[in-house]
Amino acid sequence: MSTTRSGLDLLRRMRRNRGTPSVRSLVRETVLRPEDLIQPLFVRAGEGVPEPVESMPGVVRHTLASLVLECRRVAGLGMPAVALFPCIESSLKDALSTHATDPSNILFAAIRAVKEECPDLAIIADVALDPYTSHGHDGLIDDRGNVENDSTVETLQRLAVAEAEAGADIVAPSDMMDGRVKAIRTALDAAGFPRTGILAYAAKYASAYYGPFRDAVQSSSGQPLDKRGYQMDPGNVREALHEVHLDEEEGADIVMVKPAGPYLDVIRAVRGHTLLPVAAYQVSGEYAQIHAAARLGWLDYEATRDESLLAIKRAGADMILTYFAAEVAASLQA
Repeated sequence: MSTTRSGLDLLRRMRRNRGTPSVRSLVRETVLRPEDLIQPLFVRAGEGVPEPVESMPGVVRHTLASLVLECRRVAGLGMPAVALFPCIESSLKDALSTHATDPSNILFAAIRAVKEECPDLAIIADVALDPYTSHGHDGLIDDRGNVENDSTVETLQRLAVAEAEAGADIVAPSDMMDGRVKAIRTALDAAGFPRTGILAYAAKYASAYYGPFRDAVQSSSGQPLDKRGYQMDPGNVREALHEVHLDEEEGADIVMVKPAGPYLDVIRAVRGHTLLPVAAYQVSGEYAQIHAAARLGWLDYEATRDESLLAIKRAGADMILTYFAAEVAASLQA
């Protein structure tokens, strides 16, 4: 056997730990597992087949029947949780989001149906008013068009309790109103739900990456919405740490950064700032842009998808909400 003598006098050769798949596996620092992934799902009232979301390939607005089937599949893939978002008919929306706490809200029926069929699958229920408001904002607005904080929080309290009554394991306030975590914790405890967890959207940025989601839940009023009065400035990191600290003091069980990919530095900063579990949401725009570039042949779809998720976990996320969740979990089991 011939050998090649190197002209370099090196004791440390980093490539030795990269030479074969088995060695690379031994030294890999970050590993993505199905248990790290949470599948967001959309549900609508009515029968028939699920409705495709045009701006999010592969994503649909489920009926109750198809939602239950999908949740069975998710549970079978080893994922621990789903996050449910309602798609509300426009005729049921108004400025006061009255349908949010109506017993006929499809979200409550969806929680009950999934919990009955998949009792071990954790259900995370969205606590926000934008699916129910005719104007598309995450809260109630005053005569000048500003989102009112305290009256919005009162409605969120009632919504969170109703979700817990339906069987939600975790409620997830995504509105970014001040004081809502403490108010929801107080309301849940008073209603007899001390075991219901709170996943706080602690650092939710006023991002340009949310467009396809608003299409999915049909929350846009048709006009561009400016949510910078309550969602965070994309230029701020210290503010995110302040928000996390406040939510932690108010009783949050998990804190989240949203979006994920463009805010890896924020995820890392939050991970170093809190002992709570950290979630990250790979949002609809992140999902859609990978699909779009892959369809044009500019990116390898699966490789880019998987690398994007690995980067989020490497940054410090303990769990990732992503529309890729089920297909990635299936690929990990293959």
